Amino acid sequence: MMRKFMGLLLLLCVLSGTAATAQSGQIPPSSSQTSTAEKITPQPPAKKFTGYSLSPELYKKSKRLAAIRFSFRIFSFLFSLFALWLILRLKWSAQFRDWAERTSRNRTLQALIFAPLFAITYSLLELPLDLFNESLFKRYGISVQPWSAWTADWLKGLLLTVIFGTLLIRILFAVIRSSPQRWWFYFWIISIPISLAIFFVQPLVIDPMFSKFEPLATKAPALIPQLERLTVRGGMPIPPERMFWMLASDKTIFTNAYVTGFGATKRVVIWDTTIDKETTDGILLMFGHEMGHYALNHVPKELAFSSLLVFFLLYVTYLSIGWLLARGGAKWALRGLDDWAALPALLLVVTFFGFFAMVLATNVSRFYENQADVYSLEVTHGYVSDPGQACAASYQMYGEQVFAEPDPNPINVFMFYDHPPVAERVQLCLTYDPWSKGESPQFVK
Repeated sequence: MMRKFMGLLLLLCVLSGTAATAQSGQIPPSSSQTSTAEKITPQPPAKKFTGYSLSPELYKKSKRLAAIRFSFRIFSFLFSLFALWLILRLKWSAQFRDWAERTSRNRTLQALIFAPLFAITYSLLELPLDLFNESLFKRYGISVQPWSAWTADWLKGLLLTVIFGTLLIRILFAVIRSSPQRWWFYFWIISIPISLAIFFVQPLVIDPMFSKFEPLATKAPALIPQLERLTVRGGMPIPPERMFWMLASDKTIFTNAYVTGFGATKRVVIWDTTIDKETTDGILLMFGHEMGHYALNHVPKELAFSSLLVFFLLYVTYLSIGWLLARGGAKWALRGLDDWAALPALLLVVTFFGFFAMVLATNVSRFYENQADVYSLEVTHGYVSDPGQACAASYQMYGEQVFAEPDPNPINVFMFYDHPPVAERVQLCLTYDPWSKGESPQFVK
């Protein structure tokens, strides 16, 4: 879930063009991927689950894919640093600045020239990584999206990067010029309402650019009464008009649901793959998990946490950027931190420290996801005949779909998993039973 609600960090990432892939249908970082795009017929569990396991063939594929993805993540981080350094080393950013300044003396018009040139250049440098990532998903059968549709999504992501990036770059350099010593603090203050605004409009404006949404009541009307009873049990009714169906089967094969927005745009989204492949009990458990994020206030907590991360990230950047400019500014034809051309240097520092911030964020996310799993088991207790077995069956199916390792490398989990490993989630499903022990549930009393 943290991956969905790191809006404040996204504000910084979008400046470097990385937001272009945010809506491309990538799988959760904690997952591996599936080998076939065939339909999976949902069946009630025919056996009692005792734990999560894969067949020998799937196990080998899960290990191979996990190794590729771990290496790819590390390489992507290093390549991002290299791409920013290359833009500085070849003085492309200085050339973009010169073109902007020759065109107009107006700073806003300069930003409208410099920012798109930088964003497009950086995105094109990163394009080979995006292509490899998508090719990997297709090779393992995870992505079923045609290359033409993928390209359209990539271009739409680039458009958003240019639009939001230009706005933020203009604001950032205005703040740097007005307060060279406290720019990091003032930009942090400004970034909070901007981030909240983006998060608010995302379900209304951004998400529909990449996926088709319809009211869940029109696609799965039989589910609505059951879901409503579940929300009443949890003490937080979610009206049907905030339950949505999303077309995902045109891009991928695995199941998913998520929460997004806040206030008037708050909603729960269930993928069509989930409705097609999951049992009714599995859907109720998945919906209960998403309810948990709202009931336990994970959305505001994670927004606050991401804001705190950005605060320290900007402060560390402020402390470090002077050192970098002193050693490379002249070679890169930079005039100072308030120079448009200094943006890649600023992002170089942000990207470096942002990697460690994201590692911290994934660990917090795993904690919240575990809480949501517990909430799901509690809120469905008495509504699902055997929540533990139904939950285990659901995660077993998901794990087979995405080749989730039964025994992932702890370093990989620590650095990149924003959800608990599937094996841990299955064990929680099978062992969490406070009622039989005469104990009180944690969240749903």
